[in-house]
Amino acid sequence: MPLMSRCCSRRNRRTFLADVGLGFTGLSLGSMLFRDGVIRASETGVPDGLPLRDPPAKRVIWIFLSGGVSHLETFDPKPLLNEYAGKTYDETPHQNPQKLPIFLERSRSVVGFDRDVVSKIMPLNVGYQKRGELGVEVTDWLPYLGQVVDDLCIVRSMYTTDNDHGAEFQFHTGRHTLDEQQPTIGSWISYGLGTANQNLPEFVFLGQYKDTRVKKDFAADYLGPGYAGVELSLDPANPLPFGRALEGKTPDRQRREFELVNKLNRITAVEYPDDADLRARIESYELAYRMQMSAPEALDLSQETAETQGLYGIDDETTAIYGRRLLTARRLAERGVRFTLVYLSDYGEWDSHSNIKELHARSCKRVDKPLAGFIADLKRRGLLDDTLVVCATEFGRTPGLEITSFNKAGTGRDHHPHGFTVWMAGGGLKRGCVHGATDEFGFHAVEHPHYVTDIHATVLHQLGLDSRKLEIPGRKRLDVDHGQVIREILA
Repeated sequence: MPLMSRCCSRRNRRTFLADVGLGFTGLSLGSMLFRDGVIRASETGVPDGLPLRDPPAKRVIWIFLSGGVSHLETFDPKPLLNEYAGKTYDETPHQNPQKLPIFLERSRSVVGFDRDVVSKIMPLNVGYQKRGELGVEVTDWLPYLGQVVDDLCIVRSMYTTDNDHGAEFQFHTGRHTLDEQQPTIGSWISYGLGTANQNLPEFVFLGQYKDTRVKKDFAADYLGPGYAGVELSLDPANPLPFGRALEGKTPDRQRREFELVNKLNRITAVEYPDDADLRARIESYELAYRMQMSAPEALDLSQETAETQGLYGIDDETTAIYGRRLLTARRLAERGVRFTLVYLSDYGEWDSHSNIKELHARSCKRVDKPLAGFIADLKRRGLLDDTLVVCATEFGRTPGLEITSFNKAGTGRDHHPHGFTVWMAGGGLKRGCVHGATDEFGFHAVEHPHYVTDIHATVLHQLGLDSRKLEIPGRKRLDVDHGQVIREILA
């Protein structure tokens, strides 16, 4: 048999279809077409990258403070804590919040002991003032944010169900640590809308961490690795660890190496067209090369004026790193990145079981000016109108003084999932708004209580997405996973 005939006889149907354009290259083309609206969702079985309506928000910048920020010493001060300092809840004329049925209904322990028996009341560790035209109470630790409070929408009635730090990942996925995990909110948005700039990722993570568990905050779970957050360095020369140019390697040589790797990957993809990891790997290498052309410009903060850099606190060693992350987030938003997760702390930084006065004061000083400058900069550029900002933490701190066998110092507050504060801004939300409330001790969310996925639902709604239309065949989501839109805060 002639050589050509022997080769042709071994060609299976899959290989033939791949060669004529129905292999991975065809899938990539189809992906690009539906992102551009040429192919509709009904034809592909996945979202078409277009919102269901003309939405008020086009992008999200999701800021996270890890460890558990005290709502009591930031945006939800309670004067009764000073009045009854040193007393137990039972020694006050008010009802003991630990004896209410709601205490157990919203709590699910993962640590093997009750973290909420601390009942001796701790006074506030800082003063506060009414700020802005509406006179919203803001801690003295956040004077710069107090100056822009009229642009914020403060939700004082959040709760979650995890009393340990799995609550951090719960805030991003909506699921308790003891349950099956879900994709993060950033991955759902990436899946539903895609990017407005093919040279930058759809979902970006900005931050450094020592604890690799933080990667759960930008994981895509069953949506597949193609919808996970892409971690970016603030170094314009090396934005991606796996896409950096090596010393002595010319751009042309690196381009040819990327092309070779992609050819090899696509050959493998012909035989394994359903391999999501392989698909993501090919896309990541292609994106890495494209980003070498576009990311350096996006990450080059030297293009910003000295005045703008000063607004973010980049000229101050205390605030510089967080200022750079937030300014980078603004630049990425301008260039079409749909969802940017900004990690504005070290992992667990706000977990002040002791020394809360010193530690919270220090952490507040690190984030205050950058956050206020960020809001002011978005507003003056007209970006706040269609950029939805969320600033969150996994839970608050207990009103009680923490004195336990684990911590005998008596200078801090324990974890508190029963009531805490999140603030948002822009993206079609009311400005200068305070929604919901905790009780007189700041213990339970009692007025308009909201589980964490209500924030997810509100964000998706403002982007023109319906989470129930983002269902994946074979994956049943619970009703709580979808959450409820907080309509009272919509403009």
